[in-house]
Amino acid sequence: MKLRVRDKIPGVRAFAIRALSRFVNDTANSDILDLFLEQLALEQNADVRKMIVLSLPPSTATSQVIIDCTLDVSESVRKAAYCVLANKFPLQSLSIKLRTVILQRGLADRSVAVSKECFKLLRDEWLTKCCNGDPLELLKFLDVETYESVGETVMQTLLKADLVKLLNGASIQQYISSGDAEDGNSMHCAPSIQLIEAEASLYWRTVCQHLQSEAHAKGSDAAATMGTEAEVYAAEASDKNDLLEKILPATVDDYIDLVRAHINAGSIHRFTCRQLLLLGAMFNYSDATNRKSASAFLQELLHKPPEHEIDNEGNVVVIGDGLSFGGDNDWAQAVARLARKVHAALGEFEEVVLAIIEELAQPCRERTADYVQWMHCLSLIGLLLRHAKSMRLLQGKAIEPDELLQSLLLAGAKHAHLDVQRIAVRCLGLFGLLERKPRAELLKQLRISYIKGPHPISVEACKALIDLGMWHGPQEVDRVLNPHTSSKITSEKKSFSPVNFSDLERDLDVDTLDLLFGGFENDDWADSLTGNEDECVHAVLGEGFAKILLLSDNYPSIPPSLHPVILSKLIYLYFRDVSDHLQRLKQCLSVFFEHYPCLCANHKSCISKAFIPVMRSMWPGIFGNSGGSSFMVSQMRKRAVQASRFMLQMMQVPLYVKETQPESENGSTEMPQVIDRCAEVPFDCGEEGLALRIAIEVTSFHSKKTAAEKSYVSALCRILALLQFRLSEQGPIKLMRRLLSRTVECVSTEKDLVKELNRLAEHLMTADRQPDQEFLQDEVNLILGKLEIDFNLDLDGSVAMPQTPAAASTRTRVSRRRVRIEDDDFDEYSPAFTVPATQQTVRSRSQRASKTVAMSKMSATRSVRIDEIEEQEEEDDSDVTSEDSDEY
Repeated sequence: MKLRVRDKIPGVRAFAIRALSRFVNDTANSDILDLFLEQLALEQNADVRKMIVLSLPPSTATSQVIIDCTLDVSESVRKAAYCVLANKFPLQSLSIKLRTVILQRGLADRSVAVSKECFKLLRDEWLTKCCNGDPLELLKFLDVETYESVGETVMQTLLKADLVKLLNGASIQQYISSGDAEDGNSMHCAPSIQLIEAEASLYWRTVCQHLQSEAHAKGSDAAATMGTEAEVYAAEASDKNDLLEKILPATVDDYIDLVRAHINAGSIHRFTCRQLLLLGAMFNYSDATNRKSASAFLQELLHKPPEHEIDNEGNVVVIGDGLSFGGDNDWAQAVARLARKVHAALGEFEEVVLAIIEELAQPCRERTADYVQWMHCLSLIGLLLRHAKSMRLLQGKAIEPDELLQSLLLAGAKHAHLDVQRIAVRCLGLFGLLERKPRAELLKQLRISYIKGPHPISVEACKALIDLGMWHGPQEVDRVLNPHTSSKITSEKKSFSPVNFSDLERDLDVDTLDLLFGGFENDDWADSLTGNEDECVHAVLGEGFAKILLLSDNYPSIPPSLHPVILSKLIYLYFRDVSDHLQRLKQCLSVFFEHYPCLCANHKSCISKAFIPVMRSMWPGIFGNSGGSSFMVSQMRKRAVQASRFMLQMMQVPLYVKETQPESENGSTEMPQVIDRCAEVPFDCGEEGLALRIAIEVTSFHSKKTAAEKSYVSALCRILALLQFRLSEQGPIKLMRRLLSRTVECVSTEKDLVKELNRLAEHLMTADRQPDQEFLQDEVNLILGKLEIDFNLDLDGSVAMPQTPAAASTRTRVSRRRVRIEDDDFDEYSPAFTVPATQQTVRSRSQRASKTVAMSKMSATRSVRIDEIEEQEEEDDSDVTSEDSDEY
């Protein structure tokens, strides 16, 4: 059975695993578990992987493996993983991290069957069996303070399934006990507050929000219908509102007392405070008394300085992210939401907040404020700018926008303390977004902070410059800095201008996009910030330029000729080693690569033009970017191969076209369609153009190549053999036939590769409808001109392919080694989705290699002779094989 686990037939492997599962729990057969885990990582068949998952026993060694299978590409494997987790792993046996990962992935799975399986685990096993049907008890197993989004998702799922029952009149009012005055006086005394636990605060917040949304939905249904049906909906909405009123504190004053008590209890109850602040938006503040009480409470919140402490060296340290009001973005959003609800009149929110800013700004203007006061004032300005409707609403208030910019934001950006600089730069970006046209002094300061500031400051300035460039347009931003710049779009620009970051005097002459793109050349900006592994300038630039490509139709001032340059940089960022620790960037780019080919009509042209630059930049030892150990060099080349296969897959994605047809009689329009426009793509934007670029790149190398160059050329030729030509493109077919003869000469020592190129040549010869027709130089120039390539082609040369040398017996062992390495590079390191033609090519090559090995083993004397000769050849070619052994 152990031997049959590796059988070539998937069904045999599955039955062998099923048979061995009877012995996997036996301690004497621990090797069976090791075999299962090893085979699971290598198995390509989904049914076999499913059988392995179902056969794994519950243990600490298998829990993580099974949870990893919840990300499997196969729906059946993911479903099996949740089934095993439900039946074999009790809730208490899993760590908090694993519990949250299981629910986060399962409840959001794209497959309905998988999400139902995860919901079954949540309902039947965890909620019913482990928590006696109490959702509040279940939340205690999930650490909602750390994994708030997971707890919220769980509660929303249970509420939609009607699995949350409010028993014995439970409500938030149970935490508030009102007191009576002495001597029978009926005057209201301060209530006695019972502090709420974190799980209970999240529980009640989600319950109240669910009831409010249900009431609104039923009310909308009642308004949209008539008669008895409308009455039923209205009654249901009334019931939801009545239940909500029973849960919430009876009055606004009671609610304020509840929140204030938790604030005074210290930072340990900060999570509960924020949940309660979110409940504040559910009260009605149309009553003047309620609005007055809530406004006074907001004044307390906004005047409260950021939490800070003194370290061992006597320095004052502000607690939090150092950017948001209150120390974190969630708290700032909760405060702003409550303030917006209390001060709902037009311009009232801006007026109230600016009055407080005027008061806090006085010591800052007088330069007597410490850095904590600066941060308090600037964080409140950031809260205002983020939630203000327009710059017009800021005018005529306690402090004017001009004074806000000059005396606070620009001054804060030049402050000696780095935390003050950082938050001031963030506010400068928000200020520029509210303006109709950004100011020159604002843009100058952002550029200085981007170029000369420390890494955290450069990150914030980079974000601000990208946001302003996308909001106002890069051409408008450049015109503000240099009014004499030409308004004409430079469509001939094919590359970004180099930037000298040490020369600030020429700062204004550099275009915004050139300045930003030049940041990729600063290697120090590739390192992540301390305490935040997902923050660095390269990550911000990568996300920004990805958005620019996706929204390229909105920026006509950016020449389309720059799109391939941007795309090649993004692909390089995605596959390079430095992005391994930047998970946010990788996630952003993975989503970008998924949507870019479907949404952008010129994606094939961009990919075709970006292909060679990507391969050059990722292939060390050829273009001056070599370095590191041989292992690292090998890994870089494998990533280059993976990137090339990834780009080929992107070229085959059909275009998403939104039809703009008139509405039909019933008022509906045609649904958007995915249309394959392969036939409409010109050759320079399709696989023909990519093939010609690769062939010209290969032929540009001299006959004597280094080991790295041989490996690079070999990789390009293998990709070239996968590309297809359309019969309608007769010109590129004729040109490719002439280039192929020179291409084969560059890889003449690799027999299998020569055979693949010969097959391509035979296909092109068949596709050439007029093989005897003379190919003119004007036609060549026209094709090369569309490809934007300068290349001299000898039209007098023959199109006949060179004769393939006879296979020498002395190279059998080397050939066998190369086949193995090809499988490593093109299968193990290829993405999950691969080109079908590639799999067929590799499979046929492996079969030929297996046949060669079998025939060689049949002759013992011949194999001895081969070993003797190969030992001599390896001594002669040691400089090549030593570097090329990990490649093709």
